Amino acid sequence: MKRAVEHRIGVQAPAEIVWEIVSEFESWETWNPLYRKAEGQLKIGANLTLEQHLPGQPAAVITPVVHDWVPYEQLHWRSSRIGGFVTAIRYLEIESMGPSNSTFSNGELFMGPLLRFVGRDERRKLRAAFTEMGEAVRDRAEAIWSERQKTPS
Repeated sequence: MKRAVEHRIGVQAPAEIVWEIVSEFESWETWNPLYRKAEGQLKIGANLTLEQHLPGQPAAVITPVVHDWVPYEQLHWRSSRIGGFVTAIRYLEIESMGPSNSTFSNGELFMGPLLRFVGRDERRKLRAAFTEMGEAVRDRAEAIWSERQKTPS
């Protein structure tokens, strides 16, 4: 059995700009309401260190492992919970919808024998946090795209 929590949002900026924002961990603290600090390398098997801020909870440092990434399309990382009995795959995905539009999806897929302990309240908080993050990505990408449109080549 699996459970998923996801947020998708349209972005009026190219997928390349969204990727720039998502892939630059060192800048996350300036725009990301969910992960206010992020360190690590964009490399399969690399450890990340993220300071996670969920609504109504104290900040928590998590250390997932980069599971997969494809430039300009996706970044996935894996973590475990409840002593390894629940695996979580966190994903940030970008879909190009044309030369100046894209879609940003971010979510988490849970699986494992103790899945029932990932409760409704936690999933509700995650959905709210993913929505905030998606809106922040959209706002930052659209602002960057707008600025680049004003600058003559």
